[in-house]
Amino acid sequence: MPRTVETLPAPDRVAPEEPEGRSAPRAAGPVPSPRRAELVNAAARLFSERGYHGTSMQHLGRALGLQRGSLYAHIGSKEDLLFDVVDGGADRFLSMARRAASSGGPAAVRLRALLVGHVNTAAQHLDAATVFLNEWRYLSPTPRAEIQAKRDLYEGLVRRIISDGIASGEFSPGVDAAMAGRLVLSAGNWIYTWYRPDGAMSAAAIGMELSDLILDGLTKEGPP
Repeated sequence: MPRTVETLPAPDRVAPEEPEGRSAPRAAGPVPSPRRAELVNAAARLFSERGYHGTSMQHLGRALGLQRGSLYAHIGSKEDLLFDVVDGGADRFLSMARRAASSGGPAAVRLRALLVGHVNTAAQHLDAATVFLNEWRYLSPTPRAEIQAKRDLYEGLVRRIISDGIASGEFSPGVDAAMAGRLVLSAGNWIYTWYRPDGAMSAAAIGMELSDLILDGLTKEGPP
């Protein structure tokens, strides 16, 4: 979901294009249309491959066979596209996590469902997941805050499942729910850097393997 992480410097910027920025509060964009959906999908692919700042409106237009000026009939700015890709990714992950967290049953079963679901979601929408996890920080403050709120909700669901497991005795009482939650998120989020659809393991198998490793650690007592 170039494949860089937040600790690395951003790619070089291309020359600014108007309207590049987004004013606050975020204004409503053009009415969604099939062409806009195509544009969002093309943006996900290009932002994933080239980075947000390495993708120009000309690149986007060329991908869809549109003149640069014609793009503005469907979008307000390049950042609108970034927001649509990132917000769509956030909603997919959050919807999946809510289903897993509310599915009932032991905490270990719910946590496994969430992590397997996370990996499957990333694998099914690999370009969008790459952008969601890596390029969202280039949003301006108001839309970035919207995405941050959804990311916080997601992390809260993970921590709640782990806390339930500690309270029920499924997980070791010495587990730090916040730290364990970060481990779960890190394991799932890094999938975009190495997962390949034609690889030796399916997304579901990877999710199960990661779940086994994490649950094994959560259920063990600490070192002697």
